Amino acid sequence: MNDDCIFCKIAIGEIPTDFLYENERLMVFRDINPHAPVHLLIVPKKHIRSVNDLTEADHEILSELIMVAKEMAKAESVSESGYRLFFNVERGGGQVIFHLHLHLIGGWKK
Repeated sequence: MNDDCIFCKIAIGEIPTDFLYENERLMVFRDINPHAPVHLLIVPKKHIRSVNDLTEADHEILSELIMVAKEMAKAESVSESGYRLFFNVERGGGQVIFHLHLHLIGGWKK
């Protein structure tokens, strides 16, 4: 846990958030500044600063991020029409919140 991290504060309930999915390791909620009709954030509760800070011990979390994203795409009805999954890494890569999170975006009209 990082005391200054907004996602850590969400994980411990200090900042209320409407979760679309939650288990002991991950949480999923809507981005407050969406870039698509569907814009979800899939976030590990464990504080990992960025992709660059992943360790061998984080294999399971990464796998679970992708599998939960797949299920959330289905729940949000974008699995068939298509969606994007991406990580922003460091400031130059667009990372604004320095707590690892996976973006799921989709829902554009054809």
